[in-house]
Amino acid sequence: MMGMNGKGGKVKENNRIRVLSVGLGQEDNSRLAAIFARSEWPSCPRGEWKLEAASSLRAAASTLASEAAQIVVCEKNLGSGSWRDVLDEVGRQTDPPALIVASRMADDYLWAEALNLGAYDVLAAPFDPAEVVRVLSSAWLHRMHRKEIATAKSIRSLTNRAAYVAAS
Repeated sequence: MMGMNGKGGKVKENNRIRVLSVGLGQEDNSRLAAIFARSEWPSCPRGEWKLEAASSLRAAASTLASEAAQIVVCEKNLGSGSWRDVLDEVGRQTDPPALIVASRMADDYLWAEALNLGAYDVLAAPFDPAEVVRVLSSAWLHRMHRKEIATAKSIRSLTNRAAYVAAS
């Protein structure tokens, strides 16, 4: 499947960076979509940012089970739980996306708690375009580097195992 990037060029489906928003209101989702459409993303120039919305924890779990998201942006308080419940759901994924907690009441306590429990970062709402680009680009790059390191470790392990077998 092909999509369009922000510069009118076609982008393959596997180049899309999927962002799942959980519990964000329509205004916040619209703001994110506008930022995705208008901003320059120097860390991933050939990619296309695709925003999908889940209104609840249950909807987020269903979406995460059916298609991979690289980043999850979650409202601090959900009607059926909180960002901690989304963090638990993200942790169940084979290739867990980075979780970013969004809140209109973002403070040092939330930031410290979120990072200590395993979230990637906290975004204050209403969303500032430069901050969204910085945080989401950084989360995506962190995730890609984590995957590259895991692949390199697997290759190294296989190489070491092959050398051990050959020496035996």
